[in-house]
Amino acid sequence: MHRRKKYRKTLHLAKRLLRYVKPYSGRFFEALFFMSLLAIMNAIIMWMPKPIFDHVFRDKNADMIPVVFITILLIALVKGICYYIQSYLSSFVGQKVILDIRNELYSHLQKLSLDYFVKHKTGHVVARITNDVLLLQRIVVTGAQTFIRESLTCFCLMLLMFYLRWEWALIALLVIPGVGFALLNFAKKLRILSRETQMRIADIYSFLHEKIVGVRLIKAFNMEEQEIKKFKSGNSRLFNVVMKAMRVIALQSPIMEVIVTLGMVFILAMGGYSVINGVVSDGTFFAFIAAMASFYAHLRVLAGINRESQEALVAAERIFYVLDSRSFVLEAQDAVDLKHLKDSIIFEHVSFGYSRKVNILERINLKVNKGEVVAFVGVSGSGKTTIANLLARFYDPTKGRIVIDGHDIRNVTLKSLRMQMGIVTQETILFNDTVRDNIAYGELDATQEKIITAAKAADAHGFIMNMPYKYNTVVGERGVTLSGGERQRIAIARAVLKNPPILVLDEATSNLDSESETLIQKAIDELMKNRTVIIITHRLVSLKRVKKIFVIDKNRIIGQGTHVELMKKNVVYRKLYNLQFRD
Repeated sequence: MHRRKKYRKTLHLAKRLLRYVKPYSGRFFEALFFMSLLAIMNAIIMWMPKPIFDHVFRDKNADMIPVVFITILLIALVKGICYYIQSYLSSFVGQKVILDIRNELYSHLQKLSLDYFVKHKTGHVVARITNDVLLLQRIVVTGAQTFIRESLTCFCLMLLMFYLRWEWALIALLVIPGVGFALLNFAKKLRILSRETQMRIADIYSFLHEKIVGVRLIKAFNMEEQEIKKFKSGNSRLFNVVMKAMRVIALQSPIMEVIVTLGMVFILAMGGYSVINGVVSDGTFFAFIAAMASFYAHLRVLAGINRESQEALVAAERIFYVLDSRSFVLEAQDAVDLKHLKDSIIFEHVSFGYSRKVNILERINLKVNKGEVVAFVGVSGSGKTTIANLLARFYDPTKGRIVIDGHDIRNVTLKSLRMQMGIVTQETILFNDTVRDNIAYGELDATQEKIITAAKAADAHGFIMNMPYKYNTVVGERGVTLSGGERQRIAIARAVLKNPPILVLDEATSNLDSESETLIQKAIDELMKNRTVIIITHRLVSLKRVKKIFVIDKNRIIGQGTHVELMKKNVVYRKLYNLQFRD
């Protein structure tokens, strides 16, 4: 029952992969045609000893020698042409399939909601697009054409053997059940080991990503030796799994050799007696032996694909797992475009938790009118940033709803919703690109003049002009060539350029020194005019002019008002303020 279930699963994976071949079926059948010709030519070559021994050597017919050699040369030429064409066409189809799978995989990852990336390690996600696709590429590009070509060749050689001597052919084919049984057992073990190998590789990807990103911390705490030990340990675990697979593969070849040799020896003995007794001609005997030897050789090639096919099937499982993952944030089929904010943002009885058991936010009710500046304060982990994430629909509430201008945001298009918002976070995200492209991210058609104006508003123009290539300077991965304050100012310039009606400042000035913060605060004050602004901050001194401050504690809003009002009547706010300014 278990084996039948695995067979159905394998068949299902194969069918899914074949769907990617369908758009290129024309090229595929062309390749199949030339593979068939190649198989026929291989069978003819194996048949050639019969006329050579029976009509040239036995009859001592020298006139036939040039004909035989010219025929062999022509067959070799046709074989070469067929091999080249089928190889190119098969590779074209295979590479196109991999191209489509890789593109679909990346596109699907971009459409998944943030919860997927919270639950899955970055290295594991990267491994899907790199290592798993590479394993699939080996079997789809080279393995598939080898399997089809060798199978067709085996079929043609089998027909030749039956044509030459059907009794011997039946005996020669007796080895196939033994080969098949061995391959099934090896396949089962290799599938398990391949799955574990790919998991270990994904773990190494995750480890490398985490440690490279945190290399400064590693060096600051002198943890290089400890991290080297951890990597060696993970690498050793991968080595052990790979060596288990190598033992299985190493065992496969001699077992196959023994089974095939038994068939060869039996036919040689039987054929030898038949030739000596004059039952069959020398040409028939040598042609059959050549065909059988070639048949077994091609059968061994088919068996050799076993490992790669098991790795590819596991890789396909992991890739299709991602493609089958569904975003929890879905756009309604009848979703409408959200127009420019006209009235208000309302949270109605909103609750949210990353798991169903624990809520980060509980029954949040609030209203932000157009043009208002509001702030959320609370201890770390109280859910301040989650409110902004829910507003941008990075996640959906587990209960309640968020309404903008009378529209439940689950009923508006994601693009139109997020076009309303400019978000500057504490964790500044910059790409390994130019300053210009990082500022213009999301506004790709922005003119240089607008980009410079935005940079000036964020107090970034000065340091940009001191960089080697000014706005064309590449900032490095995650903006590594810039200081924290410089990265933050470029992020603010990006928000300025977008010119959104709703502005979210999530600890937007946290990485700036006092002088830069003062300059940026002026730019932010200018940017906030005629906009709806949501401020998330722990710097309570910056909120003295904000007219509506929400205090969050233990997953709930426990107070709202101005700084002065909250200092008088809200114990939690007063405690936060006093702790911050006790010195």
